[in-house]
Amino acid sequence: MSMYGTQFKMELKLIRKFEKAGATSIEKAVTFEEAKLDIKEQYWLGYFAGVFLGKIKKTKNHRYYL
Repeated sequence: MSMYGTQFKMELKLIRKFEKAGATSIEKAVTFEEAKLDIKEQYWLGYFAGVFLGKIKKTKNHRYYL
């Protein structure tokens, strides 16, 4: 699988986990523990969170939402 395919697959996996945790707004933001992310997903979270026009957003107190 290409790197882009891996990135796309991981981003979708993270989005599904944050949706399941109910993190759909800044008021409902959750930690990665609350979203039940494994170590590999936590690593990728740093890559996706806060990227310009990215789907996953990060708050100043290290909580995440969509």
